[in-house]
Amino acid sequence: MGIKSFQGSRKQQNVVAPSSLKVKDYMTTQLITFTPEQSVQEVVESLIKNKISGGPVVNDRQELVGIISEGDCLKQLSESRYYNMPLEHDNVEKRMVRDVETIDGEMNVFDAANKFLSSRRRRFPIVENGKLVGQISQKDILKAALQLKGENWNSTIKTSNSA
Repeated sequence: MGIKSFQGSRKQQNVVAPSSLKVKDYMTTQLITFTPEQSVQEVVESLIKNKISGGPVVNDRQELVGIISEGDCLKQLSESRYYNMPLEHDNVEKRMVRDVETIDGEMNVFDAANKFLSSRRRRFPIVENGKLVGQISQKDILKAALQLKGENWNSTIKTSNSA
């Protein structure tokens, strides 16, 4: 005879609906941004000072025009040494990635997590009405997951996967 498990009646748990876990509620809105005219050297200094790995590039109307990362700066550093060109003579516009994939602020965090996994990106900007309004990172998604109570996690995931 096998072991039977019995659990008495339980109080109704507060289950968080996946649709309420939106990217816009977990995105960072106080962003360190760069401009196309800035020197790569300034970007490197800012990345180090602020302990970040990259950031959005915006024009004077706060419209997203690109992203610059540590990797973009490293590439410039390597080329400047090879061609004997000083770092301060290169600007963000020459080094930034222009084809920027964004995420919708209304997307739920579980779909955003899947987007991170499939794209292998570290961050996604959020744009509304053509303006940069925030950024979501892998760390922000992890923070959202930690804020869920353990007993809600399984219910939320099951509901999210069945939708």
